[in-house]
Amino acid sequence: MGRLFREFLEGTVFCCRECGTHLSNEEQLMSSEFKGRNGSKAFLFHTAVNGRLGPCESKVLITGLHNIADVHCIMCDLTVGWKYLVAYEQSQKYKEGKYILEEMNIVEECETV
Repeated sequence: MGRLFREFLEGTVFCCRECGTHLSNEEQLMSSEFKGRNGSKAFLFHTAVNGRLGPCESKVLITGLHNIADVHCIMCDLTVGWKYLVAYEQSQKYKEGKYILEEMNIVEECETV
């Protein structure tokens, strides 16, 4: 299988709730006004690390049709959110290439050194 290399982030870090693997940090946070799969709180990030993408799926979300791929933690395989691959509505194009991390699947760590 090979060796897994994890990236470690600085500052206020958002981690996988199950295993504590770093996923993103406050510098990458775009918005905390998003909703997850079950209407729970979610965050939009410019980038995320230490995740692997699932297959592309077409989904009709609150804001229209999107192609997305689930994001799974590389250490424990928990589905932590999704990545927007394609947004079909012109007003939603800013989401392309961005990540949603669901609050119920992540924790916010204290400042790290």
